[in-house]
Amino acid sequence: MPDLPSPKDASEAALFTECWDAVLSYADLCTAGSTAAAELAREAFAQGIGELRAAEHGTVRGTGRRSSRLPRIPLLLTAVRTTAAAWEKAGHGHKLDPDLRLWLHSDQAARYTGPPLQRPVAVRGLRDLQQADAELLWLAEAEALPLPLVARRLGLDPATVADELAQVRRLFRDRCHRNHLDSPMDAECRSYARLLDAVTRSPAADTPDDLSRHLATCHQCAEAAACLRLHGGGLPGALAGGVIGWGGLAYLERRRRAAEVRLGAGRPDPSDADTGDPADASGRTPVARHAPLVAAVLVSLLALAASLMPFGDTSDDRAARSDAGRPVADPGPSLPSAPTVPADDDPSSSSPAATESAARTPSGAPARTKNPDPEPQGTSSATTANATTGRGAPAACRVDYDLANQWPDGFQATVTVTTRDPLDSWRVGFTFEDGQQITQMWDASVRQDGSHVTATAPDYRRTVAAGEKLAFGFIASWSGTNGPPTGFTLNGRTCATV
Repeated sequence: MPDLPSPKDASEAALFTECWDAVLSYADLCTAGSTAAAELAREAFAQGIGELRAAEHGTVRGTGRRSSRLPRIPLLLTAVRTTAAAWEKAGHGHKLDPDLRLWLHSDQAARYTGPPLQRPVAVRGLRDLQQADAELLWLAEAEALPLPLVARRLGLDPATVADELAQVRRLFRDRCHRNHLDSPMDAECRSYARLLDAVTRSPAADTPDDLSRHLATCHQCAEAAACLRLHGGGLPGALAGGVIGWGGLAYLERRRRAAEVRLGAGRPDPSDADTGDPADASGRTPVARHAPLVAAVLVSLLALAASLMPFGDTSDDRAARSDAGRPVADPGPSLPSAPTVPADDDPSSSSPAATESAARTPSGAPARTKNPDPEPQGTSSATTANATTGRGAPAACRVDYDLANQWPDGFQATVTVTTRDPLDSWRVGFTFEDGQQITQMWDASVRQDGSHVTATAPDYRRTVAAGEKLAFGFIASWSGTNGPPTGFTLNGRTCATV
C-alpha cells in the first residue's frame, strides 16, 4: 500500500504495528489535510526508525544501564514535530496547520531544541528513567491503555504492573524535581522550589496564596508543578506538553477516545488479535444469542396490536386516520388525528408521538413548532422522524459535557453526543453563558458567533450510526465564571444533557 511505510525487518514491522496509529494521529493534527498527514507521518516514521537504530548502537550515557533516548512512541512523535519544522523551513509550510506554523516561529518552540537544561522538565525526567520504566509510564498515562494490555506489550506481570506503575510515577517525580532544581532560574523561582516540592507531594496540602500567584505568572514553575503533582489527573498533560509541545492536549484526547472505542466498545486491540482473549471474543455473544427471541417477541406484540385495532375503531376514527395520511408501515395504535399539516411544514414531524400530543392539545393544534435550523442536506431522513422534544417524546440526542482540565485563564473540555438516529452529517450547537471563547477545536470545525458555538463534522467523521457517539474536544479561554455550556442541539434539534 503506497500510503504506508514498508517495514524492512521484523523489528520495524513490530514497531509499525504498535506505533503507526499514534504517529498518524499526531501528524493529522499538525497538517491541513489527510494527504499531507500521511506524507508527514511516513517521513517522520522513517526518521524515527533511524534515530532508534542509532540509539541502540550508540554509546549509552552513564553506567550503561540507562538509555538517554525517549521511549518509542514519544521519540516518533518528536520526529513528527521536527519533520514539520523542516517542512516549514523548506517552504512547504502551506501543508501544515496554521497554528502550528505560528508556534514553530515562537520562543516556546525553541525550548524543545535549545540547550538541554532549558528544555521542558517532563522530557528531561522521562529521558532519565530506565527504558522499560519510561515505556510503562508513557503507555499507561499518555496512550491511556489498560494496564493488562500494557503488561502484555512490555512482558510484565499483570498482577504486579499496577504497583510497578506507581513506583515509576514516583521515580519520574523525583527526576523532574531534580531537573527543576538544575534548571537556570531567578531568585524568586528558586525561593519557591522547596515549597513547591512540599505542596505537590500530598493531595491534602493547600497551596499558599503567594505560591499560587507565582505559578500563575511563571510558566517554568507551573510546568514543573504539573510534573511533581501526581494526584489530580494532570500527569498525562504534563507528559504530552513536555514531550510533544504543540497539540499535546489534543493528542491526548484523541488517544483517550481511540482507546475507549477500541477497547471499551468491545473491539479487540489490533496488537492482541492473536491472543485469543475470551473477553473480547465473547463481547457480542449475548446479543447474538438473544436476537431471535427479541425479534419473536416484537413480532408477537405487533400482531397482537394489529388484531386489537379493528375492535377499538369507530367510523370517525377511521375517517380521521385516512385524512391524516398515516404511513402504511407505522405500527402505532389508532388515535384521533390532528388537523391537516400546512404544506410548508416538515411532513416527517407527523410521528406517532407528535400525533398523540397534538390530539390531546385543547386547541386541537399540533404541539410542535417548525424547526428554524434544518438539518444539512444528506442527513438521513430518519433523523427527523421524531424531531419534537415535547412532553413524552424521547430526545433525539444526549450530550455529555466533560471539563477535562482548567487553569486560571483557560480550560479543556470534551463534548460527547449520542444520537438516536443514523446521521450522514452532523452539526452540534451550544451556547456559553459566561463569555468563554474557543481557541482550538479538534475532530470538528468550529464557528463562534458571540456566545453561540457551532461544531461541524469533519470529512473523516461525518456518518454516525444510530445509537453511536460522536465527540470533539476544544480549548477555550474564560474569566470570572466558567459555567458549562447550555442549549445543546444536534442538526437543529434539542438534546438532553446527562
